[in-house]
Amino acid sequence: MAVSFEPHRFRSTVPYYARYRFPYPNPLIAFVAERCGLDRASHVLDLGCGPGQLAIAFARLGPTVTAIDPEPTMLSAARERAAEAGVTLNTIEGSSYDLNPALGHFRLVTMGRSFHWMDRDATLAVLDRMIEHGGAIALFNDRLIDTRGTGWRTLVERLSEEFVPARATERRDRKQTQEPHETVLLRSAFALLERHGVIVTHRLSADDIIGRVYSTSTTSPDSLGERRLAFEQSLREGLARLSPTGEFSAIVEVNALIARRSADL
Repeated sequence: MAVSFEPHRFRSTVPYYARYRFPYPNPLIAFVAERCGLDRASHVLDLGCGPGQLAIAFARLGPTVTAIDPEPTMLSAARERAAEAGVTLNTIEGSSYDLNPALGHFRLVTMGRSFHWMDRDATLAVLDRMIEHGGAIALFNDRLIDTRGTGWRTLVERLSEEFVPARATERRDRKQTQEPHETVLLRSAFALLERHGVIVTHRLSADDIIGRVYSTSTTSPDSLGERRLAFEQSLREGLARLSPTGEFSAIVEVNALIARRSADL
């Protein structure tokens, strides 16, 4: 399934993305940095950087980090958060369609929950010209393992189908028909794959869940439009029924899929 390119798909999620998305654990960042041989002389490209979670995390370790995103308000948020963290990012407004070796050569290219929005084969072909010998790609993602204790995810999916059926159908069709990242990588130059993950439990409030819901393109404020208030009211009422105490949980695996060229080893 081809994914249509919408450069401003995440524009209205900016206030919610960094605050409510599950964070990338520091031990996982450190592991990837060591595994990929990063040092202070290294250059890292964060493609589809959003508000800069990965870019800032790697910049804290010393490498020079370039962060690219098509949404200018995301880049503004990334720069603000980088300043708060005491690190510097090179930011570029653009997308995978703007990649060019003239941007530089990199030891590591990271993508946090963004690869599925790209023309993946074409992106990997360009990155093969931009990643230095011995370098790698690292795809970061998270996977909800268990929310059965509270059932909030089922509630969110049901309300998404009711309030934003076109977006919900798009998301479902993409998940059902899009090739796995591993399949795409295995036919590219970066066919040597390994995955590493960290499993954590998150305690959530109703506000945390609502913020996370607004951080996704399916149920972003822009996608919900004038139905947003009714959606949020239905979600809050459903969450109150699920947990009168307002406490929820999620077991989450946050993982990094590292892809290298076998010819480099």
